[in-house]
Amino acid sequence: MRLTNLPSEFQKALPILEKLQAAGYEAYFVGGSVRDALLERPIHDVDIATSAYPQEVKSVFPRTVDIGIEHGTVLVLDGETGYEVTTFRTEDVYVDYRRPSGVTFVRSLEEDLLRRDFTVNAFALDSSGQIIDLFEGLADLDHRLLRAVGVPAERFQEDALRIMRGFRFAASLGFTLEPATFEAMAELAPLLAKISVERVFIEFDKLLIAPHWRAGLTSLTVSGAYDYLPDMAEKGAALETLRDDFTEDYQFTSSEQAWSALLLALNIRDVKPFLKKWKTSNDFQKAVDQLVSAYRERLSAEPSRQLVYRYGKDCLLLVEDLRQAKGLSSQPALIQKLDEVLPIHSKQDMAITGRDLIQDFGITPGPQLGDILDELERAIVAGEVENERKLLEEKIKEMHW
Repeated sequence: MRLTNLPSEFQKALPILEKLQAAGYEAYFVGGSVRDALLERPIHDVDIATSAYPQEVKSVFPRTVDIGIEHGTVLVLDGETGYEVTTFRTEDVYVDYRRPSGVTFVRSLEEDLLRRDFTVNAFALDSSGQIIDLFEGLADLDHRLLRAVGVPAERFQEDALRIMRGFRFAASLGFTLEPATFEAMAELAPLLAKISVERVFIEFDKLLIAPHWRAGLTSLTVSGAYDYLPDMAEKGAALETLRDDFTEDYQFTSSEQAWSALLLALNIRDVKPFLKKWKTSNDFQKAVDQLVSAYRERLSAEPSRQLVYRYGKDCLLLVEDLRQAKGLSSQPALIQKLDEVLPIHSKQDMAITGRDLIQDFGITPGPQLGDILDELERAIVAGEVENERKLLEEKIKEMHW
Protein backbone atom coordinates (compact mmCIF):
# COMPACT_ATOMS: atom_id res chain seq x y z
CA MET A 1 0.00 0.00 0.00
CA ARG A 2 1.20 3.50 -0.83
CA LEU A 3 0.18 6.84 0.63
CA THR A 4 -0.20 9.08 -2.42
CA ASN A 5 -0.51 12.27 -0.39
CA LEU A 6 1.89 12.36 2.52
CA PRO A 7 0.61 14.40 5.48
CA SER A 8 2.39 17.72 5.91
CA GLU A 9 4.13 16.48 9.08
CA PHE A 10 5.89 13.81 7.02
CA GLN A 11 6.62 16.15 4.15
CA LYS A 12 8.44 18.52 6.50
CA ALA A 13 10.52 15.65 7.84
CA LEU A 14 11.31 14.12 4.42
CA PRO A 15 14.72 15.85 4.17
CA ILE A 16 15.85 13.86 7.22
CA LEU A 17 15.00 10.56 5.50
CA GLU A 18 16.51 11.70 2.20
CA LYS A 19 19.81 12.76 3.78
CA LEU A 20 20.17 9.43 5.55
CA GLN A 21 19.36 7.58 2.33
CA ALA A 22 21.84 9.71 0.38
CA ALA A 23 24.49 8.68 2.90
CA GLY A 24 23.73 5.01 2.17
CA TYR A 25 21.42 4.14 5.04
CA GLU A 26 17.81 2.98 5.27
CA ALA A 27 15.38 5.36 6.96
CA TYR A 28 11.63 5.20 7.62
CA PHE A 29 8.86 6.91 9.49
CA VAL A 30 7.63 4.44 12.10
CA GLY A 31 5.11 3.84 14.82
CA GLY A 32 1.99 5.69 15.86
CA SER A 33 2.39 8.53 13.38
CA VAL A 34 2.08 6.10 10.47
CA ARG A 35 -0.97 4.49 12.05
CA ASP A 36 -2.59 7.88 12.57
CA ALA A 37 -1.87 8.88 8.97
CA LEU A 38 -3.63 5.73 7.76
CA LEU A 39 -6.58 6.48 10.04
CA GLU A 40 -6.58 10.15 8.98
CA ARG A 41 -6.11 11.19 12.59
CA PRO A 42 -4.00 14.17 13.75
CA ILE A 43 -0.30 13.37 13.81
CA HIS A 44 1.63 14.45 16.88
CA ASP A 45 5.19 13.12 16.99
CA VAL A 46 7.04 11.98 13.89
CA ASP A 47 9.53 9.23 14.76
CA ILE A 48 12.22 8.02 12.39
CA ALA A 49 14.04 4.69 12.43
CA THR A 50 17.26 4.08 10.51
CA SER A 51 19.90 1.48 9.82
CA ALA A 52 22.53 4.12 10.66
CA TYR A 53 24.15 3.74 14.07
CA PRO A 54 24.01 6.78 16.38
CA GLN A 55 27.49 8.05 15.55
CA GLU A 56 26.71 7.61 11.86
CA VAL A 57 23.51 9.66 12.26
CA LYS A 58 25.53 12.40 13.96
CA SER A 59 28.02 12.41 11.08
CA VAL A 60 25.19 13.04 8.56
CA PHE A 61 23.63 16.05 10.34
CA PRO A 62 25.39 19.18 11.62
CA ARG A 63 23.04 19.78 14.57
CA THR A 64 22.14 16.90 16.89
CA VAL A 65 21.48 16.30 20.58
CA ASP A 66 22.22 13.04 22.40
CA ILE A 67 18.85 12.56 24.11
CA GLY A 68 19.05 8.76 24.44
CA ILE A 69 22.10 7.73 22.52
CA GLU A 70 22.69 4.65 24.70
CA HIS A 71 19.34 3.37 23.37
CA GLY A 72 20.08 4.51 19.84
CA THR A 73 18.14 7.79 19.79
CA VAL A 74 19.57 11.06 18.51
CA LEU A 75 17.58 14.29 18.22
CA VAL A 76 18.22 15.80 14.78
CA LEU A 77 17.57 19.54 14.65
CA ASP A 78 16.14 20.90 11.42
CA GLY A 79 15.55 24.63 11.79
CA GLU A 80 13.28 25.07 14.80
CA THR A 81 12.06 21.45 14.67
CA GLY A 82 13.63 18.41 16.26
CA TYR A 83 13.15 14.82 15.09
CA GLU A 84 13.98 11.72 17.10
CA VAL A 85 16.03 9.38 14.92
CA THR A 86 16.53 5.91 16.40
CA THR A 87 18.77 3.14 15.15
CA PHE A 88 17.15 -0.20 14.33
CA ARG A 89 17.63 -2.29 17.45
CA THR A 90 16.79 -5.45 19.29
CA GLU A 91 16.40 -5.55 23.04
CA ASP A 92 18.12 -7.80 25.53
CA VAL A 93 16.42 -9.57 28.43
CA TYR A 94 13.93 -7.43 30.37
CA VAL A 95 14.91 -7.40 34.04
CA ASP A 96 12.02 -5.44 35.61
CA TYR A 97 9.09 -5.97 33.24
CA ARG A 98 9.66 -2.48 31.89
CA ARG A 99 13.21 -1.86 30.62
CA PRO A 100 15.59 -4.11 28.71
CA SER A 101 18.94 -4.81 30.32
CA GLY A 102 20.47 -3.47 27.11
CA VAL A 103 19.92 -2.92 23.41
CA THR A 104 21.74 -4.19 20.38
CA PHE A 105 21.92 -2.04 17.26
CA VAL A 106 21.08 -3.88 14.04
CA ARG A 107 20.79 -3.06 10.34
CA SER A 108 17.47 -4.90 9.85
CA LEU A 109 14.12 -3.09 9.83
CA GLU A 110 12.29 -6.38 10.43
CA GLU A 111 14.25 -7.10 13.62
CA ASP A 112 13.43 -3.61 14.84
CA LEU A 113 9.71 -3.86 14.14
CA LEU A 114 9.49 -7.27 15.83
CA ARG A 115 10.04 -5.67 19.25
CA ARG A 116 7.04 -3.31 18.98
CA ASP A 117 3.82 -3.73 20.95
CA PHE A 118 0.80 -3.92 18.61
CA THR A 119 0.62 -4.60 14.89
CA VAL A 120 -1.05 -1.24 14.21
CA ASN A 121 1.98 0.45 15.79
CA ALA A 122 4.51 -1.60 13.83
CA PHE A 123 4.24 0.04 10.41
CA ALA A 124 7.09 1.71 8.59
CA LEU A 125 6.68 4.31 5.85
CA ASP A 126 9.41 5.07 3.30
CA SER A 127 10.11 8.35 1.55
CA SER A 128 8.01 7.35 -1.48
CA GLY A 129 4.91 6.77 0.67
CA GLN A 130 5.16 2.97 0.59
CA ILE A 131 3.79 1.26 3.72
CA ILE A 132 5.87 -1.60 5.07
CA ASP A 133 3.52 -3.96 6.94
CA LEU A 134 5.24 -7.11 8.19
CA PHE A 135 2.60 -8.28 10.68
CA GLU A 136 -0.76 -7.83 8.88
CA GLY A 137 -1.35 -4.55 10.65
CA LEU A 138 -3.30 -3.16 7.70
CA ALA A 139 -5.82 -5.97 8.03
CA ASP A 140 -6.06 -5.26 11.76
CA LEU A 141 -6.70 -1.60 10.99
CA ASP A 142 -9.51 -2.59 8.63
CA HIS A 143 -11.01 -4.83 11.32
CA ARG A 144 -10.38 -2.24 14.05
CA LEU A 145 -8.41 -4.82 16.00
CA LEU A 146 -5.58 -4.47 18.52
CA ARG A 147 -3.31 -7.48 18.23
CA ALA A 148 0.11 -7.94 19.81
CA VAL A 149 3.11 -8.38 17.56
CA GLY A 150 4.23 -12.02 17.68
CA VAL A 151 3.49 -13.94 20.90
CA PRO A 152 1.32 -11.71 23.14
CA ALA A 153 2.64 -13.01 26.47
CA GLU A 154 6.20 -12.25 25.39
CA ARG A 155 5.33 -8.65 24.52
CA PHE A 156 3.64 -8.01 27.90
CA GLN A 157 6.33 -9.79 29.91
CA GLU A 158 8.90 -7.61 28.20
CA ASP A 159 7.05 -4.44 29.15
CA ALA A 160 4.03 -4.78 31.43
CA LEU A 161 3.05 -1.16 30.80
CA ARG A 162 1.91 -2.40 27.39
CA ILE A 163 -1.09 -3.91 29.21
CA MET A 164 -2.29 -0.44 30.18
CA ARG A 165 -1.34 0.88 26.75
CA GLY A 166 -3.61 -1.78 25.24
CA PHE A 167 -6.57 -0.57 27.28
CA ARG A 168 -5.67 3.02 26.41
CA PHE A 169 -5.48 2.31 22.67
CA ALA A 170 -8.87 0.61 22.86
CA ALA A 171 -10.17 3.85 24.35
CA SER A 172 -8.45 6.25 21.98
CA LEU A 173 -8.95 4.28 18.75
CA GLY A 174 -12.22 2.52 19.54
CA PHE A 175 -10.60 -0.80 18.57
CA THR A 176 -11.36 -4.26 19.97
CA LEU A 177 -8.62 -6.25 21.66
CA GLU A 178 -7.91 -9.47 19.75
CA PRO A 179 -8.88 -12.45 21.99
CA ALA A 180 -5.41 -13.97 22.45
CA THR A 181 -3.95 -10.52 23.11
CA PHE A 182 -6.65 -9.72 25.68
CA GLU A 183 -6.22 -13.11 27.35
CA ALA A 184 -2.49 -12.47 27.80
CA MET A 185 -3.17 -8.98 29.15
CA ALA A 186 -5.60 -10.37 31.74
CA GLU A 187 -3.30 -13.22 32.73
CA LEU A 188 -0.26 -10.98 33.15
CA ALA A 189 -2.11 -8.04 34.75
CA PRO A 190 -0.43 -8.70 38.15
CA LEU A 191 2.79 -7.44 36.57
CA LEU A 192 1.29 -3.93 36.60
CA ALA A 193 2.12 -3.79 40.32
CA LYS A 194 5.80 -3.77 39.30
CA ILE A 195 5.45 -0.71 37.04
CA SER A 196 6.00 2.83 38.31
CA VAL A 197 2.76 4.47 39.37
CA GLU A 198 3.59 7.60 37.39
CA ARG A 199 3.65 5.67 34.11
CA VAL A 200 0.46 3.78 34.91
CA PHE A 201 -1.24 7.08 35.76
CA ILE A 202 -0.34 8.54 32.36
CA GLU A 203 -1.93 5.61 30.52
CA PHE A 204 -5.03 5.49 32.73
CA ASP A 205 -5.45 9.24 32.43
CA LYS A 206 -5.26 9.04 28.63
CA LEU A 207 -7.84 6.25 28.73
CA LEU A 208 -10.31 8.30 30.77
CA ILE A 209 -10.20 11.35 28.51
CA ALA A 210 -10.21 9.38 25.25
CA PRO A 211 -13.24 9.43 22.91
CA HIS A 212 -14.03 5.72 23.48
CA TRP A 213 -13.19 5.67 27.19
CA ARG A 214 -16.09 3.31 27.91
CA ALA A 215 -14.57 0.63 25.69
CA GLY A 216 -11.19 1.01 27.37
CA LEU A 217 -12.76 0.93 30.82
CA THR A 218 -14.79 -2.16 29.94
CA SER A 219 -11.66 -4.02 28.84
CA LEU A 220 -9.83 -2.91 31.98
CA THR A 221 -12.74 -4.07 34.15
CA VAL A 222 -13.35 -7.43 32.45
CA SER A 223 -9.64 -8.24 32.59
CA GLY A 224 -9.49 -7.63 36.35
CA ALA A 225 -6.40 -5.46 35.83
CA TYR A 226 -7.86 -2.74 38.05
CA ASP A 227 -7.02 -4.99 41.05
CA TYR A 228 -3.37 -4.04 40.53
CA LEU A 229 -3.89 -0.27 40.39
CA PRO A 230 -3.45 1.91 43.50
CA ASP A 231 -6.41 1.65 45.91
CA MET A 232 -8.65 0.06 43.29
CA ALA A 233 -8.68 -3.61 44.27
CA GLU A 234 -12.17 -5.12 44.15
CA LYS A 235 -13.61 -1.90 42.68
CA GLY A 236 -14.93 -3.48 39.49
CA ALA A 237 -18.58 -2.72 40.27
CA ALA A 238 -17.74 0.94 40.89
CA LEU A 239 -15.92 1.13 37.55
CA GLU A 240 -18.98 -0.31 35.84
CA THR A 241 -21.05 2.37 37.55
CA LEU A 242 -18.70 5.03 36.18
CA ARG A 243 -19.05 3.58 32.70
CA ASP A 244 -22.84 3.32 32.81
CA ASP A 245 -23.72 6.53 34.65
CA PHE A 246 -23.22 8.89 31.71
CA THR A 247 -25.01 9.48 28.44
CA GLU A 248 -23.66 7.27 25.67
CA ASP A 249 -21.74 9.93 23.76
CA TYR A 250 -20.34 11.77 26.77
CA GLN A 251 -16.64 12.61 26.85
CA PHE A 252 -14.79 14.22 29.75
CA THR A 253 -13.39 17.66 29.03
CA SER A 254 -10.30 17.46 31.25
CA SER A 255 -8.24 15.07 33.33
CA GLU A 256 -9.40 16.76 36.52
CA GLN A 257 -13.05 16.27 35.59
CA ALA A 258 -12.49 12.63 34.60
CA TRP A 259 -10.70 11.77 37.83
CA SER A 260 -13.34 13.55 39.90
CA ALA A 261 -15.98 11.35 38.23
CA LEU A 262 -13.83 8.29 38.94
CA LEU A 263 -13.46 9.18 42.63
CA LEU A 264 -17.17 9.85 42.96
CA ALA A 265 -17.92 6.44 41.44
CA LEU A 266 -15.41 4.82 43.81
CA ASN A 267 -16.99 6.76 46.69
CA ILE A 268 -13.59 8.01 47.83
CA ARG A 269 -14.08 10.40 50.74
CA ASP A 270 -10.44 11.49 51.20
CA VAL A 271 -9.44 12.64 47.75
CA LYS A 272 -5.89 13.85 48.32
CA PRO A 273 -4.53 10.69 50.01
CA PHE A 274 -5.97 8.59 47.17
CA LEU A 275 -4.36 10.78 44.49
CA LYS A 276 -1.05 10.89 46.38
CA LYS A 277 -0.82 7.13 45.91
CA TRP A 278 -1.02 7.85 42.17
CA LYS A 279 1.94 10.29 42.57
CA THR A 280 -0.05 13.21 41.16
CA SER A 281 0.88 16.86 41.66
CA ASN A 282 -0.46 18.98 44.52
CA ASP A 283 -2.23 21.25 42.03
CA PHE A 284 -3.98 18.26 40.44
CA GLN A 285 -5.02 16.93 43.84
CA LYS A 286 -6.41 20.31 44.84
CA ALA A 287 -8.38 20.72 41.59
CA VAL A 288 -9.93 17.24 41.80
CA ASP A 289 -10.71 17.69 45.50
CA GLN A 290 -12.54 20.93 44.69
CA LEU A 291 -14.57 19.28 41.94
CA VAL A 292 -15.55 16.32 44.10
CA SER A 293 -16.54 18.58 47.01
CA ALA A 294 -18.51 20.92 44.74
CA TYR A 295 -20.32 17.98 43.11
CA ARG A 296 -21.29 16.50 46.46
CA GLU A 297 -22.46 19.86 47.78
CA ARG A 298 -24.41 20.50 44.62
CA LEU A 299 -26.41 17.30 45.23
CA SER A 300 -28.26 19.03 48.06
CA ALA A 301 -27.87 22.71 47.19
CA GLU A 302 -29.06 24.91 44.35
CA PRO A 303 -26.55 27.30 42.73
CA SER A 304 -26.05 30.41 44.86
CA ARG A 305 -23.67 33.33 45.17
CA GLN A 306 -21.92 31.62 48.06
CA LEU A 307 -21.53 28.35 46.13
CA VAL A 308 -20.11 30.11 43.07
CA TYR A 309 -17.80 32.22 45.24
CA ARG A 310 -16.55 29.21 47.20
CA TYR A 311 -15.73 26.97 44.26
CA GLY A 312 -15.41 29.33 41.32
CA LYS A 313 -17.33 29.48 38.07
CA ASP A 314 -15.02 27.16 36.10
CA CYS A 315 -15.20 24.41 38.71
CA LEU A 316 -18.98 24.57 38.95
CA LEU A 317 -19.45 24.57 35.19
CA LEU A 318 -17.52 21.28 35.07
CA VAL A 319 -19.82 19.98 37.82
CA GLU A 320 -22.91 21.04 35.85
CA ASP A 321 -21.49 19.29 32.80
CA LEU A 322 -21.20 16.06 34.82
CA ARG A 323 -24.71 16.49 36.19
CA GLN A 324 -26.20 17.00 32.73
CA ALA A 325 -24.38 13.92 31.40
CA LYS A 326 -25.83 11.89 34.29
CA GLY A 327 -29.37 13.07 33.58
CA LEU A 328 -29.52 15.45 36.55
CA SER A 329 -30.75 19.04 36.40
CA SER A 330 -28.04 21.41 35.22
CA GLN A 331 -27.93 25.20 35.43
CA PRO A 332 -24.79 26.53 33.73
CA ALA A 333 -26.52 29.77 32.66
CA LEU A 334 -27.47 30.56 36.27
CA ILE A 335 -23.90 29.92 37.41
CA GLN A 336 -22.62 32.28 34.71
CA LYS A 337 -25.09 34.93 35.85
CA LEU A 338 -24.25 34.50 39.54
CA ASP A 339 -20.55 34.82 38.76
CA GLU A 340 -21.16 38.05 36.83
CA VAL A 341 -22.96 39.67 39.78
CA LEU A 342 -20.44 38.62 42.41
CA PRO A 343 -18.97 41.80 43.93
CA ILE A 344 -15.70 40.01 44.72
CA HIS A 345 -14.09 36.75 43.62
CA SER A 346 -11.57 36.39 46.44
CA LYS A 347 -10.55 38.01 49.74
CA GLN A 348 -7.93 39.98 47.85
CA ASP A 349 -10.75 41.91 46.16
CA MET A 350 -12.10 43.24 49.48
CA ALA A 351 -11.87 47.01 49.99
CA ILE A 352 -10.51 46.49 53.50
CA THR A 353 -7.64 44.29 54.70
CA GLY A 354 -6.41 42.72 57.88
CA ARG A 355 -3.75 45.40 58.12
CA ASP A 356 -6.48 48.06 58.02
CA LEU A 357 -8.26 46.35 60.92
CA ILE A 358 -5.06 46.30 62.96
CA GLN A 359 -4.08 49.90 62.22
CA ASP A 360 -7.48 51.63 62.23
CA PHE A 361 -9.45 49.56 64.71
CA GLY A 362 -6.71 48.32 67.01
CA ILE A 363 -7.66 44.68 66.53
CA THR A 364 -4.79 42.40 67.46
CA PRO A 365 -3.73 39.63 65.08
CA GLY A 366 -5.38 36.32 65.90
CA PRO A 367 -8.61 34.33 65.53
CA GLN A 368 -10.81 37.39 66.15
CA LEU A 369 -9.22 39.23 63.25
CA GLY A 370 -9.86 36.26 60.97
CA ASP A 371 -13.48 35.96 62.15
CA ILE A 372 -14.17 39.63 61.34
CA LEU A 373 -12.66 39.31 57.86
CA ASP A 374 -14.67 36.12 57.25
CA GLU A 375 -17.91 37.86 58.26
CA LEU A 376 -17.16 40.84 56.02
CA GLU A 377 -16.38 38.49 53.15
CA ARG A 378 -19.65 36.60 53.69
CA ALA A 379 -21.68 39.82 53.88
CA ILE A 380 -20.14 41.24 50.71
CA VAL A 381 -20.78 38.05 48.74
CA ALA A 382 -24.35 37.82 50.05
CA GLY A 383 -25.00 41.41 48.97
CA GLU A 384 -25.67 42.60 52.53
CA VAL A 385 -23.03 45.31 52.27
CA GLU A 386 -21.28 46.91 49.31
CA ASN A 387 -17.57 46.45 48.88
CA GLU A 388 -16.72 50.04 49.77
CA ARG A 389 -14.27 51.04 52.48
CA LYS A 390 -16.61 53.43 54.35
CA LEU A 391 -19.53 50.98 54.34
CA LEU A 392 -17.32 48.16 55.51
CA GLU A 393 -16.02 50.32 58.36
CA GLU A 394 -19.59 50.96 59.44
CA LYS A 395 -20.28 47.22 59.28
CA ILE A 396 -17.29 46.55 61.53
CA LYS A 397 -18.56 49.03 64.11
CA GLU A 398 -21.88 47.18 64.22
CA MET A 399 -20.13 43.89 65.01
CA HIS A 400 -19.76 42.69 68.57
CA TRP A 401 -16.06 42.07 68.88
